[in-house]
This record gives sequence, structure tokens and C-alpha cells, in this order.
Amino acid sequence: MTFRDLQFQFQNALATGYDTAEIDSFFYLSLEHLHALKRLDLALEPQLLVPDEALEKWFSILEQLKAQKPIQYILGEASFCDLIFKVTENTLIPRPETEELVFWITEALQSSGFQNPKILDIGTGTGCIPIALQKKLPFAEVFALDVSAAALEVARENAQKNQAAVTFFQHDILEVDRLDSTYDVLVSNPPYVREMEQVEIKPNVLNYEPHLALFVPDSDPLLFYRKIAALAGQHLSLNGLLFFEINQYLGEATVALLHEMGFSSVVLRKDIYGNDRMILAKR
Repeated sequence: MTFRDLQFQFQNALATGYDTAEIDSFFYLSLEHLHALKRLDLALEPQLLVPDEALEKWFSILEQLKAQKPIQYILGEASFCDLIFKVTENTLIPRPETEELVFWITEALQSSGFQNPKILDIGTGTGCIPIALQKKLPFAEVFALDVSAAALEVARENAQKNQAAVTFFQHDILEVDRLDSTYDVLVSNPPYVREMEQVEIKPNVLNYEPHLALFVPDSDPLLFYRKIAALAGQHLSLNGLLFFEINQYLGEATVALLHEMGFSSVVLRKDIYGNDRMILAKR
């Protein structure tokens, strides 16, 4: 069987659940993961054969995709800010919107005057935010925490794999009264999806990604933002910066909360899809 034949099998088997571009993306991600080959390699050698010993792995990937399991969990990795991160069922899959947040933080720090900024990421998951920031800002001191020991194990592995100097701690931020230091930047992409919004979530997210990192009660959807903003009031340095990724439906409510908590400068920014997604707050 040639790789082209296999690609046609993917397109036929998955056509009812995904569009053509998605299917091709799955195929080429798997091609690179299993064989270190790229799209160009197949264009140059269209009759290239799939090794017989690899067919079982390919058909396993196909069956899992038919069950709507995310390709990142199938392959065990995801790309983020041009780096490769291990992902497991204990971590969310890093997303392009969060890349935008990293770029915004990088831009803000490069123009802020902080020479060796001290950064804390709260609810780090795979560690994608602090690791990407440390790679972009090599003179920064970068720290991260998460409630999940399993997620922190993945984050530490990702830091080692990407040669990033990040210090990790296990804490439940909702139970923390004080941080152990002062920081120039606090950043968090906390749980923010309301329980009522589960009906909008695609099965590949709802059935596979950790609910601990996704959902908050309908009765208090901003509880993480309130808690982290309160800690920022105590532990941000002079001219320090607070960054959040947010629920697209709660942009104005989150801005209002931060104003109520004493942040006079609050900027709400949309993501590439036109949704309210990121906030920068300063005291």
C-alpha cells in the first residue's frame, strides 16, 4: 500500500465526521509522527510504500479518529509556539488562542522595561505557557503551578524536553492565601467553561479532555479570576502585569470584576476567531 492509498482511506473513512482539510491535517501529522516524513516528501515520491510493520499503527489511529478522539491525544503530542509538547488525558491540548496570549505577554514585556522579569503561570497544565515564555524570554525567571500532580509530571517532562528553565509547584490556587514571592507577571488560563455551556462543546473535547481544567460552576464562573486577581493585588511588583485567557461570553463581566478589584487599566482583546479571549490588567 502506498501512502497515497492510505490517505484516500483516511478521507473515505472520516468524511462523515470531519472536513477534508481536517482529515489531511490528521494524515500529515501522523505521517510526520510515525515516519518523520512531510507533505513535500510524498509530493516528490507519490508511490512511496507504507512499511508493513506500520500499518497496524495507522489503522489504530484511524479507528480512534472515527471515535472522535483528538489527534493530539492519539499521538501523545501537540505543537505550540513552534515547540512540541507531550499531552495526556490529564492535560488540556494547547490551543492557538493561547499562543496569541503568549505573543501578547512577550510583546508587553519587551516594551515594559523589565530586564529580568519574574513570571508565574497559574494552572499550567502541559506547561505550554511558561515554557514558551522562557524560550522567548531567556533572561526571565519563570515559575508555574497546578493543582494536578499528574499534569505537573507532564509539564516537567515538557520543560526538560524543550530545555526550558521553569520551576513547578503543586498548589490548589483556590486554597492559597499568599504567594511565596513578588512577580512582575501573573498569567493564567484557568477553568472558565460554565456547566451550562457543555451543550456547545464538541464531543472530541467533552469526552476526552480533563473536566477539572475546563469547567466552573454556573453560579460562580469567575471564581478563579477573582482569586487570582486578589493575589495579584498583593504580589504583583510595581507596574506588574496580570494576563488572563477568558470565556468569550464573559469578557465584559471579567473586565468589570477587575475594575471592581482596583485595576484601573484593563484591556480586553479578541482572538483570531473574533471572540473576546484575553485580558491585560494593570494597577
